Amino acid sequence: MLSIQRSEHGQGVRLMLSGRIEAEHLPELRRLIEGEDRQRAITLDLREVKLVDRDAVSFLAQCEAAGATLENCPAYVREWIARERAESSNPPRKTPTRRNPADES
Repeated sequence: MLSIQRSEHGQGVRLMLSGRIEAEHLPELRRLIEGEDRQRAITLDLREVKLVDRDAVSFLAQCEAAGATLENCPAYVREWIARERAESSNPPRKTPTRRNPADES
């Protein structure tokens, strides 16, 4: 279960997330973020987040890349985001298939 509490602070909006962030929660979270005034800074406070899935990590990385601040991000989530970014910027190379000379006879 994911709980989302919205608050305003100065010129920005804070979404305090708690519980689990899973793929099924992302449409609602996306709707909330997209519904905010684009001129306002968005902070996602992850202090109370206990578990995320791969889709949530990708979503959080996209939010951060779009200018949102991830605050109190658990270390494992931060590391996972870094790995996702590294993988997306360095796609795996195809390894050439080696032929066995014995098969050519």
